[in-house]
Formats: sequence, C-alpha cells, structure tokens
Amino acid sequence: MKILSAEEIRLWDQYTFQHEPIASIDLMERAAGKCVEWIEQNEPEGSVYNIFCGKGNNGGDGLAIARMLATKNYPVAVYILEFGHKGTEDFQTNLARLHQYPDVRISFIQTAKSFPRIHTGEIIIDALFGSGLNRKLEGVTARLVEHINKCNCKTISIDIPSGMFVDRSSKDNVIIRADHTLSFQCLKPAFLVAENAGCTGEVHILDIDLHEGFYRSVAGVYEWINADMIRSIHKPRKRFAHKGNFGHGLLVAGSYGKIGAAVLAAKACLRSGIGLLTCHIPKCGYDILQTSVPEAMVMTDFNSSFTTKIEEDLTKFEAIGTGPGIGTASETKMLLREILDGYRHPLVLDADALNIMASQKDLLQMIPAGSLLTPHPKEFERLFGESANDFDRVQLALQKAKELNLIIILKGHHTFIATPDRKGFFNSTGNAGMATAGSGDVLTGVLTGLLAQGYSSVETAILGVYLHGLAGDLAAEKLSMEAMLAGDIIANLGDAFMEMRQF
Repeated sequence: MKILSAEEIRLWDQYTFQHEPIASIDLMERAAGKCVEWIEQNEPEGSVYNIFCGKGNNGGDGLAIARMLATKNYPVAVYILEFGHKGTEDFQTNLARLHQYPDVRISFIQTAKSFPRIHTGEIIIDALFGSGLNRKLEGVTARLVEHINKCNCKTISIDIPSGMFVDRSSKDNVIIRADHTLSFQCLKPAFLVAENAGCTGEVHILDIDLHEGFYRSVAGVYEWINADMIRSIHKPRKRFAHKGNFGHGLLVAGSYGKIGAAVLAAKACLRSGIGLLTCHIPKCGYDILQTSVPEAMVMTDFNSSFTTKIEEDLTKFEAIGTGPGIGTASETKMLLREILDGYRHPLVLDADALNIMASQKDLLQMIPAGSLLTPHPKEFERLFGESANDFDRVQLALQKAKELNLIIILKGHHTFIATPDRKGFFNSTGNAGMATAGSGDVLTGVLTGLLAQGYSSVETAILGVYLHGLAGDLAAEKLSMEAMLAGDIIANLGDAFMEMRQF
C-alpha cells in the first residue's frame, strides 16, 4: 500500500473529480457518510456530539457529519472557528444544508470567551484543519485546540488531528490529541512516526472510492508493508528441495558474558528456514552453543573471550551476519575490517558491528553493496549524526542508503526500511513488547537466514522485519507485551510462517 504526501492526496482528489467524474461536494458527502458509519458502529447509542469546524473543506466534512448525525436523531452541537471570511464553496454549501436542521445548535467562535464547556462523557469531533494545513496553529486557534485537549472527552479527528502536518515534522506544534483518527483512502506519513504517537490515537483508514487510476500511476516515496506485498515476495518450498537449496550462512556473534546474543541469533536464523548455519564464537561459548543450538555448526576463535580471527574461507557462505554481542575490543574491530574487506556479498550488520563502524567511519565505505544495517535510533545517530526530528531521520536514512548503496533498517514501532533507490517502506507488524533485550539479535538471525536463501537484499529486509514483527504480535497475544522475551519471538516464528501461508 502506498503512503502519499499531502500534495499527492490533493492531486488524487483532483484526479477523481476529473475521471469519475464527481463533484467535490459529492465526494465530501461520501467521506462524511463513511465517518458516520464508523461512528455508529463504534460509539454508544445516545452519545452527544460536539463538532468543531474550520472554514475549509475539513470543516465542510464536519458540517456534513453533523447533518447526518442529526438526521439519525443524535444530539449535535456545532462550533465554527470564525476567521472573518466566508470559507470554501463546499463549506458554505454544507453550512446552508445544516441550517435546515433547527435542532442542531450552531455557534461561532471568535475569541476565547466563546469556547464552549463540554461535559464529561460527550464526544468531540475535530474537523478544524485537514491535510492541507501548512503552518503552525497560533492565537485563538491554538488556544481552542488546548481547550479541547483539556476537556477530558473522547476526541475523534477527521482526516488528521488538527495542527498536525501530513509529511513533515509537527514537533512543538499545538495539536489535537485524538483518541481516534478517521482518515481517508491511504495512510499518511504523519501516522507512522513516533513523535506523533500521542496525538493520532488509533488510526482508521476509510475507503471513499477515490479513482484507482491515480493510485496506480503515482510512484510515491513510501510504502506500507502489508500481506499483499509479503505474498509477492515469499517463496514457498518446492517438494523436492533439500538443505543445499536454502543456503549456508555464517553468524559471527558473542563474547564473554554475551553468548546469549549468539544463541538467540542462531536459533532465529535456523527458524527462518536456512539450510546450513555455522557460528563463529569465542571459545568460552562452545559448550553453551553446542548444547542450546545443536542444529548449528560451531567454529571457535583462538581467543577465549571475544572473536579475533576467522580461518575459514568466507566465500563459501551465501550470507554473513555479525554484530550481536561481539563487543568492541581492538582485535574484534580488526576482524570486522577483515570481513568487510574480504567478503563481497551483502552482509547483515547489527549492534556492536554498528558501534565499531561508528567509531571508525572509514569502514562505512568498505561495506559490500546491498548489505543490511539494522540500527535503532541511537545507533543510527552514532553512525550518521543527530536529526532534529523523526522526519529528518527518515530522510537521512534514505540519503545514506543511496550514498552507500545499502539497506538501512531503522528499528522502531513501524520499522523503516530505506533502500538505495530512495524508496522507503514502513512495517505494519510488531508491538511495544518487542522492546526487550535480544529482540535485535533475533532480527539479525532472521535476516541472515533469509539472505542466505537467495532473497534479494530489499526482499530480505521487507520479509524479515514483517516476519519478526508478526512473530512478536503472536507472542504478545499469548503472553502479553509486558511478559514477552526475545526467545518468545523465536518460538512464534513457525506460527508466523503458518499465518503467512494463508495470505
């Protein structure tokens, strides 16, 4: 599913007007009808609605919603923010229609003295500003939003919470804190970044039948990883396949006190479907790994506490993953440099491998093309510098992915994948329970396993983060987010594959 910018959404509306064809007022009616359907299905009977409207088309949506609710005999009050101008044509049309319903109280807000008192238990519908907003709210408008936020009532925003920008940072803006956002046709970038999480509430995408021709033709920078995309990537096994068909991977992981990272990565790698797995670890982990992951082959380093040298020919491996628990000893830093210098296929680089590269930036230029880096925000910052906000960080990830010709998997609630062609993907699976020690090691194992099986780097990233998140969602359903451990993600990878087979 494509994630579109404010301008692309505007153009989609225009395309629909021209090619369906449909008048803008009728499309507004369609959108309002979908909102009312959702409200009736999800809110208690007899609820009282307070609808706040601006004088743009978002306000027009609000007026149409008010009329439809009044038609169904819901108690409705409308408050219009008065700017001293008439408003858009569609707003005026819907205002005239609403005047035919005398039971709907319509008030105009010009100053703070006009702010209404909303009673506990009543519902607020925010239709002040939509996707077209291009500047911060100020003056009476900002104070009205603050007043609404203090009402302690359930708030439903139409299209997007008022005060929030669609495709750039809204940090420090005054924004409606919605419990639910009813948006139209497609996800918006604003809904997928952490800085807006406290304002969007639960997002619901309502299909208002915008013309499919525009959607098919628009390129878009961002996409939402969903079941359709996964179905197009996942390769079911053929009946006569054998382990040689699914690759031989190498994991370089672990150090004294952190062999658990190697265990988690190895188990996840094997559960991802790899044919053969070899683990290179320090001697101190030999008994642990052979006992806990008997399916993996083990090579031990000469050093007992951390990895320093690999004698094996690296070219025999279809994929190599490194970083989990390896530490940052000087000898380990040298080993990473040797791997980057001697291996020409894509690598999976995580955790301490990223920390080493952050301290020796020249290593970034040595990373093989198509490699996958999996930083969390702090690791990303150490590698590429600070970002003022989440949107700037996403743009920097796209820039660095192109510049270095690799894949950056920026971990988070909606993990973001930046690719060399400046295309970005937001993941749809995963939950806060995965914010637990070892979860990143599991992802490294999954990615290494998929890469070894012959998936391209981009396919590996998309399928890997989706599968990792889906397993985490299944684990949370069984155990709760609070009680989930990284090992529970591994334990649910099988169920995740089974669910993917139903797509």
